[in-house]
Amino acid sequence: MIRLENILTPGRSLVNVPGDSKRHVLEQIAQLIGREVPELDKDKVFEALLAREKLGSTGFGNGIAIPHCRLTGCMSPISALLHLAHPVDFDAIDGAPVDLLFLLLVPEAATDAHLELLRQIASMLDRKDVRDSLRSASSNEALYQVVLDVQKGH
Repeated sequence: MIRLENILTPGRSLVNVPGDSKRHVLEQIAQLIGREVPELDKDKVFEALLAREKLGSTGFGNGIAIPHCRLTGCMSPISALLHLAHPVDFDAIDGAPVDLLFLLLVPEAATDAHLELLRQIASMLDRKDVRDSLRSASSNEALYQVVLDVQKGH
């Protein structure tokens, strides 16, 4: 089974990310992926995330969004975690603005394993203690460590 710590890196865990709109935040995510995963084109990542949002918001409620999509050229699942400096409107189901985003990019031929990753992310972020820990992380490393600790069952 693929685990979150295998697809998330410290370099893709960021705190105090600026963003003034859903579109701007998705652009930030695409730029991050373009920097951290050079084989993926940031413009294609951005277009794929925008297209997915047009199908329906990935805002899950409680200030959380899980932008996700299938991506041509993506060979294995890739994740990123962002805590925004200021919450933005993300058309979430509960209407609350979003400040925590957990990205999931999967290969075009997505499998049950990829759905399982999405389920793992959603169930982790469903826990108030985890959300509180993510929101109080003061550095990129601390943000990443929260995910590692949750995965280890702490």
